[in-house]
Amino acid sequence: MKLKLERIFKGENYTIGKLYIDGVYFCDTLEDKVRELNNISDKVYGKTAVLSGVYDVILSYSPSFKRVLPELLNVPYFKYIRIHSGNKADDSNGCILVGENKVKGKVINSRITENKLMDILEDNQTNLKIEIV
Repeated sequence: MKLKLERIFKGENYTIGKLYIDGVYFCDTLEDKVRELNNISDKVYGKTAVLSGVYDVILSYSPSFKRVLPELLNVPYFKYIRIHSGNKADDSNGCILVGENKVKGKVINSRITENKLMDILEDNQTNLKIEIV
């Protein structure tokens, strides 16, 4: 199964995108600001979106969230990057938030969207990848 996140708006403090599952639109996304990262010192902790690229994804238990969530593996300069619920960029901490972008700079219905995503991913965990463009 292939996830694709297309970043469609790169703002001063947040990034809006669209998440597709096997080529079909699934939901909107919210991330921190996209920054050019040539090395670790370019990263602003908790306020930087992950680099564009293709990453393996696993479902793993998150001690922070106390539930199983999608985790992106081998992301340069980042650890424990997840796809999860949240409403504003401050909720992201480098992760990808899912929901509906019906409020400027935010996503709503995020927990419902996360639950729907998990239902899909739990049934299709083999060779799970995400491409971020």
